[in-house]
Amino acid sequence: MTKHLLAAQSSSAPAPHPPARRRARGFTLIEIMVVIIIIAMLAAIVGPNVMKRLSGAKSKTAVIQIADIDKALDLFKLDVGRYPTNAEGLQALVTAPPTANGWNGPYLKGGLPNDPWGTPYRYANPGPNGGVQIETLGADNAPGGDGENADITNTQ
Repeated sequence: MTKHLLAAQSSSAPAPHPPARRRARGFTLIEIMVVIIIIAMLAAIVGPNVMKRLSGAKSKTAVIQIADIDKALDLFKLDVGRYPTNAEGLQALVTAPPTANGWNGPYLKGGLPNDPWGTPYRYANPGPNGGVQIETLGADNAPGGDGENADITNTQ
């Protein structure tokens, strides 16, 4: 009988509470906004420095490309016996001019590059100081200037 009483008492006892809902794990709107503000502040501090370095890289690229073109002109002269005329221009380094006997090009791999600002390099034979001149007018594509707008030539 005691078994029945225990069974009856245990069946009449209230059921245990269902497991408490677990709080959803994640970030609150405030936490996300704080992170976004921190990232924006870092970008504001670091961004200008990165842009200065990138702009300086274009000038350095122009110097390197002009040096490569200058060397290709020397190879052209070794094969043909002269530098390209103004009419032939720098295109003579990648396509044989009809009057260039001994042409053994192309002298530039990948074709004739534009300057880092997308403008074709200027060529003069003879240049203002004698010899040949290869020139870019910089970012502003106008004579003179400072920094990224400065002219870059092979005769500097």
